[in-house]
Amino acid sequence: MCKDCGCSINGHDHNHDHHHENPALKEEKTIHIISKILSKNDHQASHNREHFNEHGTLCINLMSSPGSGKTTLLEETIKNLKDSLKIAVVEGDLETNNDANRIIKAGGLAHQITTGQTCHLDAFMVHDALHHFKLSKLDIVFIENVGNLVCPASYDLGEHLNVVLLSVTEGSDKVEKYPVMFRKADLLVITKADLAQHFDFDFKAASMAAKRLNPKIDIMILDSKTKTGFDLWLNYLKMKKELH
Repeated sequence: MCKDCGCSINGHDHNHDHHHENPALKEEKTIHIISKILSKNDHQASHNREHFNEHGTLCINLMSSPGSGKTTLLEETIKNLKDSLKIAVVEGDLETNNDANRIIKAGGLAHQITTGQTCHLDAFMVHDALHHFKLSKLDIVFIENVGNLVCPASYDLGEHLNVVLLSVTEGSDKVEKYPVMFRKADLLVITKADLAQHFDFDFKAASMAAKRLNPKIDIMILDSKTKTGFDLWLNYLKMKKELH
């Protein structure tokens, strides 16, 4: 069950409006179930993190709404770093193996998780996916979470860093509309930067909103297609790997 919206852990359609606070979330039984689910997830997440630490593998959880450019960012990252860093990706989507196929074509390793109707990955799904990799031979594992700005923020997966993507096509107000995701993030990456003039995206407003929610958050602006600001992203990854 998702802490933020009260949906079943098995998922349901999120295409509905919440005009009022969900009364079910105030019920003692519901709160107990949510706490129990998250407690079990957190225990498994700690186990996942132990695996990563044991092998010196940096794990990064990528979160965003659909279409923000997560897979494109990963494709270009792998192409630029494949000679120096061994990268694998755990892909999360409701259906299809499309993104995993794109990662493999770019030169990385990938395992696809299809969640059906579930709106996020959890630590147990990630643990099962890790059995498809040899962590001792990997420098970085990216978890490309299901496209959703709400539910994924509630689930620890065993990652070391949380990176949230926000494309200029979504609008600069998304930070304030979906605060939980941005409070959790270590890094905000504003993507598709070269399209900003066509969408009236306010970089300053988005950055200030993110800093109000999370003063420690790092922020970078890039465009994966044109490579604007891309070196900053690559250097960030190299630095985090060296420090890990």
